[in-house]
Amino acid sequence: MKLRRLARIATAILSCMMGSAVLAETSGQDLALGAGQPLIGTQAPRLTLKTIDGETIDLGSLYGKRAVYLKFWATWCVPCRQQMPHFEHVYETAGSDLAVIAIDVGFNDTADAIRAYRQRLGITMPIVLDEDGQIGRALHLRVTPQHVVIGRDGRIQYVGHLADARLDAALLAAREGTTVSPSSSAQESGDKVAHYGIGDLLPQQTVRTLDGQAFELRRPNSPQGTVLVFLSPWCETYLKTSRPNVAAACRAARIQVTTLARSGHSRWLGVASGLWATTEDLQQYQANFKVDIPLTLDDTGRLFQEFAVNNTPTLIVTDPAGKIVRRIEARGVMQHTLHGL
Repeated sequence: MKLRRLARIATAILSCMMGSAVLAETSGQDLALGAGQPLIGTQAPRLTLKTIDGETIDLGSLYGKRAVYLKFWATWCVPCRQQMPHFEHVYETAGSDLAVIAIDVGFNDTADAIRAYRQRLGITMPIVLDEDGQIGRALHLRVTPQHVVIGRDGRIQYVGHLADARLDAALLAAREGTTVSPSSSAQESGDKVAHYGIGDLLPQQTVRTLDGQAFELRRPNSPQGTVLVFLSPWCETYLKTSRPNVAAACRAARIQVTTLARSGHSRWLGVASGLWATTEDLQQYQANFKVDIPLTLDDTGRLFQEFAVNNTPTLIVTDPAGKIVRRIEARGVMQHTLHGL
């Protein structure tokens, strides 16, 4: 009787775990489809990519000749690993009518980690590291994995998250030259992005915080400096096993920032990555950890790209005039004391 009861409990727990996994995949698909919808039918960006092996891939030169399959992924991403056999199979059976390219999102990842991952899993397709976030921003990256299928006419035909029959159908249609109707709401993603580093003034931009307030990045005549805290709301939890040092740095930074922000010496703004995060996720993060600095969701990735941030946590520190005087990255947060901020 006891064994039967334990078996039923185990079955129930397994069912709950499976249900959670399905829910996560469903929300990932929803995020990818929603982000990709404005791109469907639009001309794909003509980007020049550099693989981690030093090879150059000119996407523009492929349009009109071959279909293109781009898959955004990361070494710390669980569903990416689960889908890797499907991805490798597509690459191995692609033929001359389909170019298959892996795009590591460059978020809390490195070229060395990618090479070790490649060797461990035995994957062989070309891999590009999107270190500055340009590719992800151009293609509305919101989740990992995120699949982007470009037809032989150079137009985007499909954006999704799951490796399912819908993806396979999109790949087949792209290879056969089947076209899709352009989206009436499509917008070009090739706008220029300014970059800001040590010695530069913060841009005169205003962002909307989670509570609906306007936050000026550079506020004239302010007696305080400004600290931008680039973060991810899932860093402490999701990366606890796969990237424990990063998860620990995120936790340490949150604790230090919470304490220092209360001194009133500086203005603080938490800038959350939109990768695998929604406004609701950020609200939950704020409530769970009692974060009391203003937060904004960088769902387009523009601020992360402007400040060349690809690791969380990263802190950008300015003087009262808005001049950037210091940059503290993930490992540095663990080593530096942040007194005076």
